[in-house]
Formats: sequence, structure tokens, C-alpha cells
Amino acid sequence: MKLEMTPLWQPVLDFWFADGLEKGWPSQDMSRVWFGGSRGLDAEITERFAELVEAARWNELVDWEARPLSRLALVILLDQFTRNIYRGQPEAFSGDHRACTLVIEGMARGFDDDLPWIGRVFFYMPLMHAEDLALQDECVAHFEKLVQQAPEEISAKISNNLVHAREHRDIIVRFGRFPHRNRVLGRESTPEEEAFLETAKRYGQ
Repeated sequence: MKLEMTPLWQPVLDFWFADGLEKGWPSQDMSRVWFGGSRGLDAEITERFAELVEAARWNELVDWEARPLSRLALVILLDQFTRNIYRGQPEAFSGDHRACTLVIEGMARGFDDDLPWIGRVFFYMPLMHAEDLALQDECVAHFEKLVQQAPEEISAKISNNLVHAREHRDIIVRFGRFPHRNRVLGRESTPEEEAFLETAKRYGQ
């Protein structure tokens, strides 16, 4: 009897989505993982996935690009886990450009259409993180499409992501960048940005 080995990318998806990829949306509350930002979560992700994140940053996981689910796992490494492992450091954003490239290339191949609803939400997330208005516009368009296409109970949840996508785009329209990254990236904030940061949502990183 031949035993099949679990692919290296599968634990990434299992950790991030639980049963969400099988059911379209996780049956349990994943907000602690997705938005918690606790030291404990950062430490857990670092312990379990730091080596894979480094491999992804050094473009050593090219074979993951071949299929929708494995490409999604690669996007999670570069766009999400970097923010946990390198929280408060410039490296937190070091995977953003590569993640956007993976998303754009993946969409050209129709990979996003093959993903479950929650998978598509996080597949488009690098576009929301981009300091680029064209990518922000594309992000909003994709979330508008998801809201229209998804079943009612899932569409309501995706609507929250659409709100956030529009808010992110508005910031880029106004400033051309995310001012809340300025300190970490060593960028000098303008007086308008400083005033904005006094009351603005921080969106994690």
C-alpha cells in the first residue's frame, strides 16, 4: 500500500482556514487567527512556518505556483504570515510585491475562480495591501463581484471585506500610500498624514 505524503503547503491552509476551504467558509470563528495580532499567535506562526516564509521570500517555492490551492498557500505565507513573523519591522511588508504578482498571474490563469469563497477573499487580499491605486481599484471590483456571486449567508460576511477594500482604496486615493506604515518603513509623515493618523483606523500593519 502506497502512502501519500501531505504536501508542504497543506498545513498552511489548514492553520489559516480550518475547515473553510471544504465548507466555503470556516464553521468556527477565525478572527483570533486572522485579526488577533497577539504575541502568542505571532510566536506560533513563527515556530511553525518561519522556514517556509523565508523559502517563499527567497523564491524557493516555485512549484507551489502550479495549482490554485498551493498558490493560495504561497500568497498566505507572503502576505499574511510575514506580518506576524516580522511585526513592527520593515520585513513585514517584504512579501507584498511578490504576493501581488502571484495574485495577478493567478487571476490571468483563472485560479481564483477555482477557489472556495474564503479562499478567494484571502487570494485578493494582497491587492488590498498594495500602495497602488490601480491594484486597489481591482481589489474593490473583485470584492464587489464576490458579494454579488456568493450565497446570501456568505455574501453578508464578504460585505465586510468590501467595506475594508473601499476604505483602503480611499486612503491610497488621498495619500498614495498607507501613512500607518511610515514609522516602520522609515518614511517621514506629512502634516496631513500626521493629522490623519491621530484618529484613523490602523488596519494592523
